[in-house]
Parts: sequence; structure tokens; C-alpha cells
Amino acid sequence: VDDDIWVSGNLGDARLALAAYWKELLLSPEEHRQAAIRMHTPTPRIELGIALRGIAHAALDISDGLIGDLGHILESSKLGASLFIDRLPAGPVLRQQSLEQRRAFTLAGGDDYELCFTAPAHQREAVIAAGLASNTTVTRIGKIEANQGLRLLDDNHQTIELSLQAFDHFTSA
Repeated sequence: VDDDIWVSGNLGDARLALAAYWKELLLSPEEHRQAAIRMHTPTPRIELGIALRGIAHAALDISDGLIGDLGHILESSKLGASLFIDRLPAGPVLRQQSLEQRRAFTLAGGDDYELCFTAPAHQREAVIAAGLASNTTVTRIGKIEANQGLRLLDDNHQTIELSLQAFDHFTSA
């Protein structure tokens, strides 16, 4: 309880590329190429994971979307969380899309292979140092709480109701 929730890198461009492949939306050829790089060649965060030893309480990679994978941590710990969804670090192509699209793909897009991890608030400087040492951006996105369930909040701390599910690698559009 009271751990910060962090993510490495940025989220959503892999899902954005997949949406373009599935013709759910239209991207320019250059936007699609840039987003597809994240899908086809994810960056393993091994150095960051090693640097977080002794700092992080829990960590996993984000392959099924942030809400799905963070859900594994919450279920195992029998705790809950609040996420500040507009702080989620969207990928560079996804940043150019609508707020609705950014929220959906940063929260529930798959194949990001970034790390989601929790660490005590008194370790914030150590987390930032681990990011710097591994040449990886880290972003604090929420907080672990005693009350079970996941609460999505905007920058004004207002609850946002979204109906999203974890990414499923075995379905297609």
C-alpha cells in the first residue's frame, strides 16, 4: 500500500500500428511506419529491471496492455490502485491522436513490452536514478491503495469511466 506505480518508455504505438493494419483507423504511411517499429522491434528493458533490484516491490512487462498486466499485480497482492490516465506516456505517433484514442491504447494496447513496476514513495530518486543508469525514461503514473479495484483518474483527480479490457493476442478485428 502507498507504493508509486511507474512505467518505462512509452505506451500505445504498437497497438496504434495494429489498428492501422486492421483498418480500424487510418494513419499516413510515415505514421504507420513509425508506430510499427514499436510493434515489430520492442526494446527489452533488461538494464532497467536489473537496476530496480532492491528498489521495486513488483514488476512485470506490459504485453497485454497496462490495465491487464497491472491487474495481475493487484490480484496477486489483493490491493487496488489509482492511475492518472492522462499522465500515461503515449508513444510519439499516438500523441498526435485524439484523447480518447490515447487513453484507450495506452491503457489497453498490447505489445508495448515496457515495464510496469511499483516502488515505495521514498525510493523515487532511486527509481529515477535507475532510469538514468539504464538510459530509460520512467514515469510515475499512479499509486497502490488498500481498496481493491482499479480507479482511473484524470489530471483533476476526477474519476473517468472507461470500458476497456486487456489486449487479447488471439483475436483479430
